[in-house]
Amino acid sequence: MNVMPSMRRLHDDAKRHGLMVRAVITANADDGLPPINEGLRARSLVLVGNVGSSLWPVFSASPEFLDGREDPLDRWSRRIGEEMARRWAGVALFPFGGPPHHPFQRWAVRSGALFASPVGLLIDPKYGLWHAFRFAIALPFEIEGRPVSAVSPCLDCRDRPCLAACPVTAFVPGEYRYRDCADHLTMHGDAQCWRIGCLARHACPVGQRYRYLPAQARFHMRAFVAKRHRV
Repeated sequence: MNVMPSMRRLHDDAKRHGLMVRAVITANADDGLPPINEGLRARSLVLVGNVGSSLWPVFSASPEFLDGREDPLDRWSRRIGEEMARRWAGVALFPFGGPPHHPFQRWAVRSGALFASPVGLLIDPKYGLWHAFRFAIALPFEIEGRPVSAVSPCLDCRDRPCLAACPVTAFVPGEYRYRDCADHLTMHGDAQCWRIGCLARHACPVGQRYRYLPAQARFHMRAFVAKRHRV
């Protein structure tokens, strides 16, 4: 695509896939980004992801979801990310496929739009914990984004119900005991976590209207357990 992308055009392109531009930051030398198109360096990073179940209608009808092979969401994200990157003369980067892994959480915090939460996931003041990054696009030019002026909703949360909600206390300050989480799901096929998703996410009062649909929640839990059994 020869037209330099605006935030509006990028948003519209992502929206076709049930995604949205989550943040835009200026790339710097510490990001370790690959060169773009004959050695041009990256100037901007556009972080793209889903909020709530925005991607579910598109993804659940995709060839990747329906073919029965492993890692359908990663494969779908790679296809969509690479298609968008080609349209905008950029390079797609993904939060999977490492090590080494790209520092998506650090990038997101640098944008000023998302914040660390007690359970380790990034929290959005509007969407709470119900969002995820699917890919980023490194672009060889600056993208003008809206200035961000946000405050972490966790600062005013004294009770921290997210930490108490997990049945196996998998979330402790500074650590996520993912093996305890996976073992609990493996041993308890009737656990509520299977039916509605992570109880710590549900306990957070922010962004409740964006909770994942039950079908999407079950998909993520099955994918999480399957991946932990492979490592």
